[in-house]
Amino acid sequence: MSRLAGAPAREAGPLVAPAPAALGALAGRVALTAGLTRLALAWAAGACGALAMPPFGILPALVVALVPAVWLLDGAATGSRRLGRRAGTLAAAAAIGWAWGFGYMTAGLWWLGAAFLVEADQFAYLMPLGVLGLPAVLGLFYAAGFALARLAWSPGPGRIAALAFGIGASEWLRGHLFTGFPWNTLGMALGQNLWLMQAASVIGLYGLTVLAVLACAAPATLATGARPAARFGPSLAALALLAGLAGAGALRIPAGPVPDVPGVRLRLVQPNVPQDARFNPRNREGILQHYLGLSDSATAPDRSGLADVTHVIWPESAFPFLIQRDPQALGRITAALPPGKVLVTGAARADEPLPGERLHFFNSILVIGPEGFVGGAYDKLHLVPFGEYLPGPADAVLRALGLRQFVAVPGGFTAGEARHGPALAVPGLPPVAPSICYEAIFPGTLASRRERPGLLLNLTNDGWFGDTPGPRQHFAQARLRAVEEGLPLVRAANTGVSAVTDPFGRVVGLLPVGAEGVLDRNLPRNLAESTLYARFGDVFFAGLLLGCLLLALGARHGRSRPLARGAYREEGPRSG
Repeated sequence: MSRLAGAPAREAGPLVAPAPAALGALAGRVALTAGLTRLALAWAAGACGALAMPPFGILPALVVALVPAVWLLDGAATGSRRLGRRAGTLAAAAAIGWAWGFGYMTAGLWWLGAAFLVEADQFAYLMPLGVLGLPAVLGLFYAAGFALARLAWSPGPGRIAALAFGIGASEWLRGHLFTGFPWNTLGMALGQNLWLMQAASVIGLYGLTVLAVLACAAPATLATGARPAARFGPSLAALALLAGLAGAGALRIPAGPVPDVPGVRLRLVQPNVPQDARFNPRNREGILQHYLGLSDSATAPDRSGLADVTHVIWPESAFPFLIQRDPQALGRITAALPPGKVLVTGAARADEPLPGERLHFFNSILVIGPEGFVGGAYDKLHLVPFGEYLPGPADAVLRALGLRQFVAVPGGFTAGEARHGPALAVPGLPPVAPSICYEAIFPGTLASRRERPGLLLNLTNDGWFGDTPGPRQHFAQARLRAVEEGLPLVRAANTGVSAVTDPFGRVVGLLPVGAEGVLDRNLPRNLAESTLYARFGDVFFAGLLLGCLLLALGARHGRSRPLARGAYREEGPRSG
């Protein structure tokens, strides 16, 4: 058959032995797209990948997303000649990566728009910035990752390792640069399955990302492999990898429940207060009474409320007022707590400024007993840009334009001081590693390496996002932290998902999105020994990343030319 128009034969890659005609022809058509068609295809492929994330968890959707990405990168050599061959190829790869990431993030983060409608009169007009602007910016990380992968590209199976290296590196950067935002990192495709997620105890979320790309991009070689081993080998290796991860994970999880911490009975309160009412001071009395009533409610004929638990846990920002400066409200809470009972609650607090200094507000966790405040406090370290504060130099400019952060606190929240050990002492509990809201999505930051805590505590308010995938994605990421650290997770939310998990990520109790009520559970013990990830962090991820790079460069070293347009014919890759 005649060659598809556009490239001389000498630019052909060294692929031989055509793959099955239909699949090869499809790969060829994908690789030879250009312009807006190429970008639209990359966007659609990335959008499919969002179905692999919670709450859907359709792992084959990531195959549908990554296989076309490989074929599109194969065709990146047909980029702009005006930039020169190498620069044009990298520019084309970056454009493909940006469009892919834009689609992935748009489909995965559309629910952010719900937050702009809570106070629609003030924020609705800014919704495009959250729903489209943020995904467009995050797409730049994938642009860098795809360009990095293309630098190590080669025609055969080695390009799968190149893509795993490029995406793995860019996802790590996304989680760290500019305060970081590792939401829906590709490793979550594996990190929501109980057996597969156990690997995070060694390699963490970013290691799961590398393995997810290796496994889900491997079928691309079915259309472009040279010999049977090169064509079918990566897919068989991917199946073996997934089976091995699942088998090892199943063996790691004990058959029975994890023993409980003696003498601890938790009550998680999920009030399900409408988001537009939570921060209205006029609702202070009704909200406080709602919390107190739920906290002392009887859950069964033989349960009498607070008398049957040791610790009550309320979610993030429980009050539309400063509890530290409201002795009447504090008195009502302490009077409601029987002797020996403890309340752990989210609350805004203010410091006592020096003369001439402005008042600083903190998003905090406070501990209250019958006698008042006990045990200390934790101030949120990792604040949400534009949600809790306006970042850096943009602050003055944005305020001059009349903009403010979502949470109406004068001047925004101030970040707490970095901790060097478990930052929250709660009477009757093991040392607590606290986090507030989206702090729980950052791997390796919750638990101290110096002094191992006994549990992860996450207080959050996901009511901003309604009944959407957002709260479910948030819980799935917090749950993976329990596996990484080998610690139980206790999570209280204003509305879903409130839960207790054991250190293997098994859910032992849960209140779903939209539910109002309480969850009474014992506290599972932590693992006797720290996980490898808890001890060494991302060291093993770095080893995986380096291994992928060496495989990709080794494969490239054995190939004199990269895949180019002439490598494809209408029936698939051209023969020798």
